[in-house]
Amino acid sequence: MPQITVDYSGRLADGFDRPAFARDLHTAVVEIAAAKQPACKTRFRRTEDIVVGQDTDGHAHVHVHIAMLPGRTDDTKARLTETVLELLRQYVKPAGGLTLHAFAEVRELDASYRKSEGE
Repeated sequence: MPQITVDYSGRLADGFDRPAFARDLHTAVVEIAAAKQPACKTRFRRTEDIVVGQDTDGHAHVHVHIAMLPGRTDDTKARLTETVLELLRQYVKPAGGLTLHAFAEVRELDASYRKSEGE
């Protein structure tokens, strides 16, 4: 049931192998957090601007949000977060001297979470 959202700077579009990242991330979620492969869903959202401190240029970011059903230990969530950062180092190659700011978080879905799948 992992709902994965990846926000990334548009400046990284050519240097971020998103399909390969998602495939390896799904494998990690299955191995570390006991999710089912078909339940892993990742969406990518391109962002155009990032401001770091007073700097409006020279920076790029990737922020991975993973929301899962309750029941994973803090250790499991921490291991998954560290694995996400390792995968980002592997699949994101910023060009032009950009400073990459990479973030990851694993949180539990709220009890109100429901899903509906079309036919």
